[in-house]
Amino acid sequence: MSRAVRLPRPSAAATAGLVAGALLLAGCGQAGNESTVTITGTAPASPSAPPPSPSTSASAEPSAPSSSTSSEPAAPGGPPEVIEEIATGLEAPWGLDFFADGDAIVTERDTQRVLLVSGDDYTVTELGTLDVAAPQGEAGLLGVAISPDFAQDRFVYFYASTASDNRVVRATLRGDRLGEPTPIFTGIPNGYIHDGGRLEFGPDGMLYVSTGETGEPSLAQQRDSLGGKVLRLTPAGKPAPGNPFGTAVWSWGHRNVQGLAFDDADRLWASEFGQDTFDELNRIDEGANYGWPQVEGKGGQDQGFVDPQQVWNTDEASPSGLAFLDGYLWMAALKGERLWRVRVQGNRAVEAEPFFVGDYGRMRTVAATDDGMLWVMTSNRDTRGDPGPGDDKILLVRP
Repeated sequence: MSRAVRLPRPSAAATAGLVAGALLLAGCGQAGNESTVTITGTAPASPSAPPPSPSTSASAEPSAPSSSTSSEPAAPGGPPEVIEEIATGLEAPWGLDFFADGDAIVTERDTQRVLLVSGDDYTVTELGTLDVAAPQGEAGLLGVAISPDFAQDRFVYFYASTASDNRVVRATLRGDRLGEPTPIFTGIPNGYIHDGGRLEFGPDGMLYVSTGETGEPSLAQQRDSLGGKVLRLTPAGKPAPGNPFGTAVWSWGHRNVQGLAFDDADRLWASEFGQDTFDELNRIDEGANYGWPQVEGKGGQDQGFVDPQQVWNTDEASPSGLAFLDGYLWMAALKGERLWRVRVQGNRAVEAEPFFVGDYGRMRTVAATDDGMLWVMTSNRDTRGDPGPGDDKILLVRP
């Protein structure tokens, strides 16, 4: 049963109660306090009420990625600017994707909630919960992706950590009712840390899935393991035709990829957590090995590994979400508490610049809209942040 939760457009005076709590995991982020935010809303819908017709759904089909067709990005007019707070009072939001009409679907890692955010007035509606998810540490309800054929099949895909594995499930969305999820790809290793979790449909119509090595580094170099990989699946959850090893594996040797984005030349990019020294931005090539745990950062070419395009000190990044817009990659940083802008020049990533350093705390996810804006989600209530008034938030950013 879904219920509507009405969140008014937030003001700068929005406040939230704080509850002390701390959790520290080595090499994965920073500790902090959780907060409790009370959301008031309408009463649950009557069980006898019929589901809305598909024609009244907030969203009819997925949007195409916003991108520039120019091979060289235009010079930015200035630093990005936060225009407003789209939503407040969220609890560790993680996944984000857009429908064609500008509405967005959002997952919360620990509450297992799936939310619909209106692109017009930013009303937030709870579509349901995915009870299959079993949150612990970095695991829970993670990435989300809307089917490229949503107008016909009504499918929404989720990456969920269960009690026994990480898996990809899909459910139908009709109106504001989310159907029962069906597993389509199971058996991805899971753990308290390093669960990956990002989903991204590519221009080829295939579903790309990032996984982590769950704190067991050796899994990344085991090509027959699903841990520490980028996977490529059909929409039905089968290994995609043309995969380099005849399995679901597209690339390997990863520690914990939490960001995936395609650029305007259909190249796939990934943001990846390092351990103690270097976080990475990688261009993902078919069948390539990115070196973890033999190599952290650059220096693996002599061993047959692919070097990252950009590296950062882990205090400056701990990167999660990734988006491409008008010639630039935008990368959300957790421990670094900033938004990185990286220029794409040809097949290279160059000139990284940080913005909003420390202004909004931990940044989990960034996504580009069709009208050239960015939605950025904070992650201060994920047990490692220091929640402020109104956390967690979705910020509307003019690049």
